Amino acid sequence: MHDTVTLDVRPPEPRTEGALVSVIIPLAAHEAVPEALLAMLPKTFEVVLARGGTRASSMNHAASVARGRHLWFVHADTTLGADAVPQLLLRLQEPRAAVRYFDLRFDGGALMRLTEGGVSFRSRVIGLPFGDQALCLPAATFHALGGYDETKAHGEDHQLVRDARRAGLAIQPVGATITTSARKYRDNGWFRTTFLHLRLTLLQSLRAS
Repeated sequence: MHDTVTLDVRPPEPRTEGALVSVIIPLAAHEAVPEALLAMLPKTFEVVLARGGTRASSMNHAASVARGRHLWFVHADTTLGADAVPQLLLRLQEPRAAVRYFDLRFDGGALMRLTEGGVSFRSRVIGLPFGDQALCLPAATFHALGGYDETKAHGEDHQLVRDARRAGLAIQPVGATITTSARKYRDNGWFRTTFLHLRLTLLQSLRAS
């Protein structure tokens, strides 16, 4: 399943047998390496860039070689807030295993503030954060859940969160904000993109129920 995925593994400094966190960044086949994002990450974190394949297969392949105790799945167009890493490290000291996510901000105008409100409601009230919110969970938990469902063309992140909830895991906010690109909203229109996202999420929820 992973024959079209290539990995660029960047070990932590100093090199150790394992890291606290492995950051997994999926990339499209010809997508540039996100140097700005890499510069925001601590050198003590392992980084695994996974290029090609589907998003689910690339992240699973990266997770299979990652050596960190926690897996942090971060999209390439993410900008970390100044408190993102410190808050994550604080949460990872808590003994209870959980799927943790970040609050999301978009680099767009007024309509994107409505989207951010919807993201906050979906995450905090419904308990369904999406992959662009930089999900982080213990590696052992990820593998026990079976990883991302590679049979799904879309929504592998939603399914992972649902699987975690069924397994009794908490879905918890980190308490920090990250920023992501609003490019698809600009390119395809806010109303059309919002409608498509709502429709897809509803269909996936009905299939999962």
